[in-house]
Amino acid sequence: MRFTGLALIAGAVVLGACAGGEKSQDAANAAEAATPAAAATTDTGAAANAVAKAPVTGKTYEVKMIMDDPSHPKFEPADLTIHTGDAVKWVVVSGVPHNVAFDSVQAPEAVKAQLAANMDEQTQPLSGKFLMGPGESYTVSFGKIPAGKYYYYCLPHDMLGMHGTITVQ
Repeated sequence: MRFTGLALIAGAVVLGACAGGEKSQDAANAAEAATPAAAATTDTGAAANAVAKAPVTGKTYEVKMIMDDPSHPKFEPADLTIHTGDAVKWVVVSGVPHNVAFDSVQAPEAVKAQLAANMDEQTQPLSGKFLMGPGESYTVSFGKIPAGKYYYYCLPHDMLGMHGTITVQ
């Protein structure tokens, strides 16, 4: 969403500049007015910039990403209980590509901001990078993440039921 909004604004400015002649004051005012609005609507990405990444202060747990049967990809274990400050490392075993995406609808805004800050290389808000081969991994710190149950899934295999939960105590 954020990228699309900024791309539309940039496109409008470029088109206005290419229309010939000097840039009118109305076009300049419209571009300035649109920029803060676009920044205000950047959901988790902007919130992540305002929150510092929290380091891992506890144990790192491993979750395997498995797809031995093409119709039944899974996380193993699918449900994991950890503590604030721990980390989870997802490791590809088979059936690529995989990734880890958190359900942003169920997480409170403050949690989304901290979780986003703790996730490196996001492809979209609360969605980690795609892992393309066995042995590749993706680690997320649960530092400063409050107690609660957090739902996640593999974006490419969501419709096949590749879901899990992380319960933070």
